Amino acid sequence: MKPAGKSAVMADRARGEVEGDDAQTALWRKLELFPTPPWAARAGGELINELDGGDWWAWEPACGTGTMHHGLRDYFHTVLATDIHDHGYSWAGEPLDFLSEAADAIDQVDWIVTNPPFAQAGAFVQAALRRARRGVAILARTALMESATRYPLFFPHLTGAPVGTAALYAMAPFMERVPMALGGWDPKGSTATAYAWFVWMQPGAAADMSWRTRRLINLRPEVWPIPPGTRDRLTKPDDARLFGRKGAAPLLEGLS
Repeated sequence: MKPAGKSAVMADRARGEVEGDDAQTALWRKLELFPTPPWAARAGGELINELDGGDWWAWEPACGTGTMHHGLRDYFHTVLATDIHDHGYSWAGEPLDFLSEAADAIDQVDWIVTNPPFAQAGAFVQAALRRARRGVAILARTALMESATRYPLFFPHLTGAPVGTAALYAMAPFMERVPMALGGWDPKGSTATAYAWFVWMQPGAAADMSWRTRRLINLRPEVWPIPPGTRDRLTKPDDARLFGRKGAAPLLEGLS
């Protein structure tokens, strides 16, 4: 049994409320709960398979209502799912704060793949790079790169970091929009916000890749645009039935 109030205490790490929010909406906003469309998660799975194909284990540490986990399952041997708050997604188990020492108990994962709270994205990358054996993939607004404080995280070799420090390996911007709604995935939603996958490779994993090793020498991340039509191509018929219920936990039948 999880301790009473544990989720609420951990949620204090997140952002504040907006005047007029009801209690549920205020919690979603504090947790920055903007579930990922499953097709956008699959685009990330395809990208990782292209960069580092293998029978890997992955960890989604900000699983929310489970849409990212659902989209990634076809691309990895196993995908673990945890979150700082219990949103009713059965794979999450007890709440786990990814930025706490308690998360160190989960090890031996090859990839950490997630859509973290934007305000904590840099901290998520740093924590993930300490724990992932092969790489880290973050889905975020393209504005993630527009920060002087995160510059060393993207380009450590250009800021005096030791040789062998993991650097941004690839940026994959979506050429079509990725709608994300507060509190739940709306299959018919729209947005003007631009998103991209950001991928860091551990030096040892990147060294396995012959021609890609030359990219590391040049210290320039590759750009892998995610083309128009990906949404239609990677959307599955059951996605909306299972997860397209805004503000509710997913239907779990058929999700073995």
